[in-house]
Amino acid sequence: MDTYSTRPGNVGDTLIYCSKSFLKVCNCFRRYSAFRTYLIIAIVCFVYLFFTVHVSHASTHQDKRPNLWRSQSKTDQDPVDGVRDREENESFIPTRSNVVYITLKSKRHKPAVIRGTVRPKLRRKKVKVRNQGAQDGTQDEANKVDWHKNANISEKSGKRFGYSEQFFSKIDRFGGSDYSAIRIYSQRAPPWFSNDDIAVMRFLADSKITHIEEVTNRGFSSLILFKSVTNYTNNADGCHKCCGVVKPPLDMSEVFAYHLDRVLGLNRTLPTVSRRFHSLGDGQLCPVVLWDSSISPVVDPDQPSERLTWGSYQASLKYKCWHRGVIPKPEWSCTSIHHHEWSKLVVFDFLLQIYERLDIKCCGFKPRPEDTCVELGHHGECRDKDSTELTHIVHCRRDLHHLVFFNNKGYFDRDEENLDFRLLEGIKELPDQSVSVLRSQRLREKLLQSLFLDQQYWESQGGRQGIEKLIDVIEGRAKVLLTYINAHGIKVVPMDS
Repeated sequence: MDTYSTRPGNVGDTLIYCSKSFLKVCNCFRRYSAFRTYLIIAIVCFVYLFFTVHVSHASTHQDKRPNLWRSQSKTDQDPVDGVRDREENESFIPTRSNVVYITLKSKRHKPAVIRGTVRPKLRRKKVKVRNQGAQDGTQDEANKVDWHKNANISEKSGKRFGYSEQFFSKIDRFGGSDYSAIRIYSQRAPPWFSNDDIAVMRFLADSKITHIEEVTNRGFSSLILFKSVTNYTNNADGCHKCCGVVKPPLDMSEVFAYHLDRVLGLNRTLPTVSRRFHSLGDGQLCPVVLWDSSISPVVDPDQPSERLTWGSYQASLKYKCWHRGVIPKPEWSCTSIHHHEWSKLVVFDFLLQIYERLDIKCCGFKPRPEDTCVELGHHGECRDKDSTELTHIVHCRRDLHHLVFFNNKGYFDRDEENLDFRLLEGIKELPDQSVSVLRSQRLREKLLQSLFLDQQYWESQGGRQGIEKLIDVIEGRAKVLLTYINAHGIKVVPMDS
């Protein structure tokens, strides 16, 4: 009876039973000494910890075995079930103890052979440069040897623009070096250059110069001409495809302007290259323009002794002088220039922001202190527009209907918010060939291919990185011009020569 009465029957009996058991254990410990009591407690704690760790380790080991069996049995399952299991396992993130990181060394593969490419030729031996004496005052021996040092670099750069092999034509007929500074990495030049363009560019860049002189021509300021012939003449009229105009180093943008003219299909600028003249200073790079003795300024028909004015220019745009073969009337104040020539000039001048021709007083934009109109004090005289003279408007005496773009110094440091829109005043039509190039998204590609031909200019602008910055400016202005065309309803029409 006593035994059964002490067993727990409900919750209250359980508490009474536990309290009695605890009191009995406490009484037992009181009988022992303190040392034996602490020893028994330590043994009990050790046994408890041992069994706890052992049981937990066994349970985790049993949990892993089914997962391992499940992963091994996936190969015998249906492919659809296997994909479903993989998708479920992707969401499971394993613990650090279950992850094994394996690093494999990547196998090195040979470069792929692209079909249609041409293997580069073996490096040629350097050719010794002979001393040509003191007559050649433009290029020294170091410049000629530098070409050989940079030949491999130029070859790699040339292949970026679609050229396959290196072909430098000899120009012994000009008396220059064996290799031209005008580099062409193909059997033919870009299609926007004619054979005469390439021949003249190589003449300007590589011909042997006999002497340099300063001359004064009718209708122009003093010019510095270099000549490559032995017959000496006192004026510029004696030069026929044998003289070049040496411009200041600050006018290097004329080289870019020449290539832009050819890319846009205008063909109104004289060939221009870059060249060093050690006899004129410290050997700085200067733009060189082919001199044509037949060019002369376009004059006002009402006042032949004076230059063309803004009023007569706007009248010629209004009446479309010489358009479709119509002979202009005397009261139209037409010059000999065809109506389409002004549209070509405006596209060219707006992209380069050349204001010296149509806006010499800087009335269409906010000039800087270093601009010519501010230095000469012309800025602010914009009230009487019609009497403003147009400068650098020239044509050839053998072809009076076409303009010649001369003095093409462009400005790349003018913001798009300060562009000279007065250049577009009175223009109702623009050439379709030039506008199609601007719309084709290939202006950058063509300019890179074109400017790469002039090695001196390319390197002076910092290589491709520097050229890209200049093209960025032209592309930004091209977008502004296309927006202006759409906003003002300007027609884009064919303007063949």
